[in-house]
Amino acid sequence: MSTEAATENVQAGTALAKVMVIDDSQTIRRTAETLLVKEGYAVVTAADGFEALAKIADHKPDLIFIDIMMPRLDGYQACALIKGNAKYAGTPVIMLSSKDGLFDRARGRIVGSDEYLTKPFTKDELLGAVKAYLKSGK
Repeated sequence: MSTEAATENVQAGTALAKVMVIDDSQTIRRTAETLLVKEGYAVVTAADGFEALAKIADHKPDLIFIDIMMPRLDGYQACALIKGNAKYAGTPVIMLSSKDGLFDRARGRIVGSDEYLTKPFTKDELLGAVKAYLKSGK
């Protein structure tokens, strides 16, 4: 299914849910988008935290994946802003990082992230996280 088809699914109300992928790597954005669209999810992407904040208000995603290391507004700062807004505080935010350190995971929790995925993630890890957070209503 193409991105355009996924967009049409959202407009028609047939997408399973709307997922946002925020990462400065085009490869990561496209990989996640391809995997999610194939499973029936609508996907909105952003290259950094500033772009993401504008798109969140417009698209109201059900789940957000956000890279930690990005220019201008990093993932920690963007997550804190998302979780600090009463409208979006309940939206699950999953941090993405190539680092798998305890400090990084702890810092993610402090700013309100719900989960932490290490890049490169597998299809099963990505889809497992989506299904866990969208079904449980965390």
